[in-house]
Amino acid sequence: MFEGREQLEPSRGGRDPWLIVAGGFHARGGMDKANAALASYLLERGHEVHLVAHEIDPALARHTLARAHVVPRPWGSLLLGEQRLSLAAGRVGRALREGGARVRVVANGGNFVSTDLNWVHAVHAAWPPKDAGAPLWFRVKNRLWHALAVRRERRALRRARLVVANSERTRRDLVSLVGVEPGRVQTVYLGGDLRPASAHERAEARRWLGVGERRPVVLFAGALGHDHNKGFDTLWRAWRELSAGVGWDALLLVAGGGRGLNAWRARVAAAGLAEGVRFLDFSERLGEVLAASDLLVSPVRYEAYGLNVHEAVCRGVPALVSRGAGVAERYPASLSEMLLHDPEDAADLAARLRRWRRSIETWKEAFAPLAVQLSRRSWSDVAADFVALAEGQPARAAGEYDGAQTLVAERV
Repeated sequence: MFEGREQLEPSRGGRDPWLIVAGGFHARGGMDKANAALASYLLERGHEVHLVAHEIDPALARHTLARAHVVPRPWGSLLLGEQRLSLAAGRVGRALREGGARVRVVANGGNFVSTDLNWVHAVHAAWPPKDAGAPLWFRVKNRLWHALAVRRERRALRRARLVVANSERTRRDLVSLVGVEPGRVQTVYLGGDLRPASAHERAEARRWLGVGERRPVVLFAGALGHDHNKGFDTLWRAWRELSAGVGWDALLLVAGGGRGLNAWRARVAAAGLAEGVRFLDFSERLGEVLAASDLLVSPVRYEAYGLNVHEAVCRGVPALVSRGAGVAERYPASLSEMLLHDPEDAADLAARLRRWRRSIETWKEAFAPLAVQLSRRSWSDVAADFVALAEGQPARAAGEYDGAQTLVAERV
């Protein structure tokens, strides 16, 4: 916790310091990975980087030019945590400027109001609550939090001189729903560090999970909270339909924690489908889980990008995802069968899963070119694009990394 005026030593990096305000800097979430990649890139370039967050990877915090400012999240509250984050960032920024530093500031959405840079990983104004059936206390809390989040992001994003979106879908939402001027928004697609699994990796992963080599494995990776945005309820309805038929032999792996996990376990057991659905809880070994899988299913109702889909494809795993997700922009027309038109339509999802089951190897081959394309773009490339925009450099030529548009310079 911060008390009083923040006292900071002069920068030892020889370059302008950066201040990044984020929920976390680690490898357990999409935006957390992106922020950690940006911090690592800046540190490697010799910048002092101030990390204001609830959780920071120890290896990153130990860097000689890193300055970790860990902010507690009281009682696990998102609202109180973000307020604390904003106050802490303000203190650190003022202390740096009073020390004579020309500090570059990166906020994430509505977590801090700055006139400098804002990296948007989700747009609350485009993300309506999906909590039907949740306890009353949760629905009241969820709607209050959503209303405040929308207000905070509008205030922060309208002040930033440059807003960076993670997809064209996000860019459109920022312009049409938040009111950000088109000329202040640019898109930088995300990247990654995963590659297709080898036969040995696949065999080891299946051995670890106790899955036979011949059984098809479908993976769902996402939180199982009271909010149903990730769409597991749609997948569950489709899975029940498939399991009631003859010959459906696939195993559903569910990698995700949350308040709803135990309730979903109970529903699966009550339906007598425990042999066909296995819950892994949250796993930090997602790369291994992907190596064991044959398909990722992500019937999301809202997704600014969809790093789980991106990483699955890079790992050599086909992915069925909602057409409205940002990552769907990167699918070529030849993969349109793997884009869900309506994340509420369980019957359509079940039909697509049947068609996939009849042609598993064909779909693996069909996704191979996209896997190569996405795998060419590293986290360092993402950070380099972000910093280039921050420094006022012109946008890179489309396709410089992966044969597709990776940094979008066009205006709406």
